[in-house]
Amino acid sequence: MQSRSQYWTPRVAFFLASAFAVSCSAASAAVIQTEAGSEKFEIADTQPGNYLSALIASADRDTLAAEVYSREALRADPRNADLLERAFTAALSNGDESSANSLGERLLTRDPNNNLARLAIAVYDIGQGQFASARAHLSSADALRARDVTAALLIAWSYAGQSDLHGALDTLDRIRDRSVFAFRDYHAGLIAGLLGNSAEAQRRLKSAYDDDRNSLRFADAYARALAAGGDLAGATKVYEDFSAVIPHHPLIEQALADLRANHALDPLVHNAKEGAAEALYGLGSAGNRQGDEFPALVYLRLSLYLRPSSDLTAVTLASLFEQLKQGDQVIAAYQLVPTGSPLKTGADIQIALELGGMGKTNEAMRHLTEIVAARPHDVEALSALAELQRSTKKYVEAAATYDQAIAAVGIPQRDNWTLFYFRAICYERSQQWPKAEADFKKALELYPDQPLVLNYLGYSWVDQGLNLEEALKMLRMAVELQPTDGYIVDSLGWAHFKLGQYSEAAETLEKAINLKPSDPVLNDHLGDAYWRVNRRIEAHFQWNHARDMSPDPEDLPAILKKIEVGLPDLTTDTVTPKASLQKDGGG
Repeated sequence: MQSRSQYWTPRVAFFLASAFAVSCSAASAAVIQTEAGSEKFEIADTQPGNYLSALIASADRDTLAAEVYSREALRADPRNADLLERAFTAALSNGDESSANSLGERLLTRDPNNNLARLAIAVYDIGQGQFASARAHLSSADALRARDVTAALLIAWSYAGQSDLHGALDTLDRIRDRSVFAFRDYHAGLIAGLLGNSAEAQRRLKSAYDDDRNSLRFADAYARALAAGGDLAGATKVYEDFSAVIPHHPLIEQALADLRANHALDPLVHNAKEGAAEALYGLGSAGNRQGDEFPALVYLRLSLYLRPSSDLTAVTLASLFEQLKQGDQVIAAYQLVPTGSPLKTGADIQIALELGGMGKTNEAMRHLTEIVAARPHDVEALSALAELQRSTKKYVEAAATYDQAIAAVGIPQRDNWTLFYFRAICYERSQQWPKAEADFKKALELYPDQPLVLNYLGYSWVDQGLNLEEALKMLRMAVELQPTDGYIVDSLGWAHFKLGQYSEAAETLEKAINLKPSDPVLNDHLGDAYWRVNRRIEAHFQWNHARDMSPDPEDLPAILKKIEVGLPDLTTDTVTPKASLQKDGGG
């Protein structure tokens, strides 16, 4: 039986230079090792070889390799303007701000209007406390004048670095784009709070919060401003209102715990350098959500240069690299989350899940086991370990781990339905149906009409000839709720087949195939239905199609036999073939 369920732990893009990849080989190559000592690259003897390697790395979104090969190509031709810009961009994307700064200086001598170079140099100046110099760079580029949001925010923070509240607020208030007014007020409030004007800070932060109460940063900053002004009840309410919409956020839970313990809440930024980093983080986070991959990567890298300990920036960068399917970079970004951060445990769990996704199952298992040993009552860690065990078909061990997670929950709430659902799957796969059935029912009690649970329980009943009327009702409801899920539609079609309703089965399974045309199990099921409605040529086509789609090894012999002799006649077919039943749904 195939499992198509996904990890349920939340999984908290960029395109560099060229969009095409080419293959090349060099007559001979040297091996170069990065300063970190963990990466080795074969450096070609020729400049074209390194240039092509840089293009390949860029197309693959491998920022470290892109920087190494771009630098080597530039070394052979230091006056080449195109190579200089590529090396600068690669260094910036890889988070090498020091190299990017020096390359940016060289680039500006050739192209004084290169706005990206001016931005990088300005950020470097802010990091060095050279606020006037940063402001000069930001104000001189055509696309980075004060009317530009990026420049306005950084210029405002450069004024804050010189304790000039009037200059900072005046710069921000010149922003005329209404779509970023909340973001403008957010930074105006942070600057006012940093420079001691608490009344203005509260006014501005409240304006941002009122505009978007579901923004983590707006809510957190406003609550901290209220707490700093002595309004602990108001701060608590802001956090509790946020938690009602987005429950269990570690940063919010930590802040609430601090308030209840009468601990003072730190401001979000402590100086202008951190404020500029916060601005770049916000821009990068927004770009990541909107799919603007390259700018998002640059902003996040620059933000981390100014504030290397920012947990949210590291997590957002990891999320971006996850979208790019750069597993090593995902792990490296999560490793930047500092030890004392409320996000640290979640980051460590994501590292383990990423290792599992990269096929490093044993390493992932060790990593999660260590986390659980250190935090034996952490529901997220236990859930992640159980999911990894389940994905490797260790169903008995996974069920035991889900036992621990459910015990750690105490009184289960609606969002705990997945624990019972997945434990039920483990029980069902390990031939413990009474326990599985009880857990499926508990999951539905917590989350009525949840389509995945309806699908699995309904199909299981049909498979066993139990509660047939209710089971079909469940499957129809699941399809109604998720009509585009090919696996759930397949379950309904296969239930019709199991009940001898072959015309309905063929019609429903055709819909499933339209939704998931490349799945071997669905093609196998449709072949069976076609055979029963006397569409024998089409049945053989579907079975051959299933055979060619790399089905599970345990399914292949049955498929080959059907290709050879078809299905047994109904008069002698005392056992309906189960094939690989699609219970999980959700693809």
